[in-house]
Amino acid sequence: MGAFYIQNEYWFSVFQLVTAMIGMGATLTVKDFRELLLEPKAVASGTTIQMIIVPLIAFAMISLFGLAGGIAVGLALIASVPGGSTSNIFTHFAGGNIALSVAITAVTTLACLFSTPIVLDLLISGYMPGDFVMPKAKIMKEIALTLLLPLGLGMLTLKFFPNIAEEFSKWCIRISLVGLLGIVVGAASSGRLDLKAFGFDNVALIVGFILLVTFISWMLSWGLLRLSKRDSIAVDMEVAVRNINLGLMLKAIIFPAVLGQKDPVGDTVLLALLLYGGVMLFVAAALIGAHRFKDHKNKAGQTTTAE
Repeated sequence: MGAFYIQNEYWFSVFQLVTAMIGMGATLTVKDFRELLLEPKAVASGTTIQMIIVPLIAFAMISLFGLAGGIAVGLALIASVPGGSTSNIFTHFAGGNIALSVAITAVTTLACLFSTPIVLDLLISGYMPGDFVMPKAKIMKEIALTLLLPLGLGMLTLKFFPNIAEEFSKWCIRISLVGLLGIVVGAASSGRLDLKAFGFDNVALIVGFILLVTFISWMLSWGLLRLSKRDSIAVDMEVAVRNINLGLMLKAIIFPAVLGQKDPVGDTVLLALLLYGGVMLFVAAALIGAHRFKDHKNKAGQTTTAE
């Protein structure tokens, strides 16, 4: 399994990304973009935090802690990708503005065609060999073919086959998770997921990064910009739940696995992405629990007052 995975790492990453994006697209319509006009402040705020503030936080952590190599590149990759397809689901369970979440996901996904190569070039060029050239054109091509095109196909499915679109989307997401599991199993069986070599200090950095971006996002959206609670929840979920599927595909392009050759930098990047993907699920679950508990407490207080 390990050798087979290494030889086909790119296709593993493409498979899980394409199926995830088709599934996400099958939940979107052109009307979802109307939120841009209805709530321009909220959409602009969420997009700005996700595409500018988060990369700046990554840059600050890389500089402050003197990070280099795979962990620096891993943080940069995480910061450069847009919100993930599950952010809308988490927003729903947390009682947030689903329409806003969908709009921000759609906008940042489209924008990442240009923003991701730029952010990566700015953040990681200093940590690569002198002869390394960021493959911007290739990254843009891959994003268009494996992210935007499947997204469009999913939207067409919803448009022409609305009766099956919801179930189709669910199965696409499930199949994507199988592909993601294949990456974890394949990488582990090839000896590339070495948590000890990765270092528990780097684990702490990844956990600290997701907690920091989530906290700063909430403070900016709710504390500074005074968005409503529902809008702030949507923005926070969009920031915390990132498209790790895309990050894995970009890793396969920039640091392709080669059979019989060790790649400490690429392996660290891979583990950083997978670790973030796991931690963000727990953070999202904690946010959902906190918001639902608070809502329940508020409702109980209102009932008591009414009595």
